[in-house]
Formats: sequence, C-alpha cells, structure tokens
Amino acid sequence: MLFARGPRRILAYRRAVDLRKSIDGLVGLAQTVLHEDVLSGSLLVFFNRRGNYLKLVAWDRTGWVLFAKRLEHGRFVLPGEAEKQELSMRAFELILDGIVLGARRARGVDRMHVAAGRQSRPAQP
Repeated sequence: MLFARGPRRILAYRRAVDLRKSIDGLVGLAQTVLHEDVLSGSLLVFFNRRGNYLKLVAWDRTGWVLFAKRLEHGRFVLPGEAEKQELSMRAFELILDGIVLGARRARGVDRMHVAAGRQSRPAQP
C-alpha cells in the first residue's frame, strides 16, 4: 500500500508540470530539476497549471507507483512560497482533500448578520 509503510518524505513541486508525462517523465523531472534520489521511497508530487490535478510518483521496492487525482471543484494549494516543499502526512492528506492550509474563514458580527438575512451598515464618520 502506498501510505501504509511508515514515514516517508513527501516532496511537492510547486511549479506547473505538463501532466501528460508518465512515470518516466516525472521521475526524470525529479532527478534533473529537484535533484532528488528517486529510489529513496519519497513521494514526489506534481501539479498541473490549473491546480486541480496532481500526480504522485514513488518507488515501491519492486517498481514505480503512479497515483493521480483530479478535484471536481477547487484547487490543490500548497502553503508557503518555496518551489520544492516537504510536507507532513497530515498536511498532504488535507491538500489531497482540496483544503487550503492556513486559510481562515471570516467570523464575527458581520457574518452573523449576513446569515440572518441582514446587512451590516458601514460606520458613518
């Protein structure tokens, strides 16, 4: 199983990748651009330009594993700004679900008024 083997490094590449690439193309990208040891068992994650599709590649003792996921709504969003990012398993699971890490929803009186069908009035000088 892909996630059952204990702790692995999860490396996500932020820049858009042409995901028509198959295993060999993505592994080559990881070696040349990310300078990673692709046989280490790390999970290598790549995103398309729109951010709604990802492919994950990993070496699993006897061969390569390719995992793909497309979100029907929303985008995969990585936290931070680094081009190559190491993620925790929990953060990766949330990203796979399309949850934006670090985003907070607006709370407070204005939201309660809108939910109740009333608009809050702007403060007058």
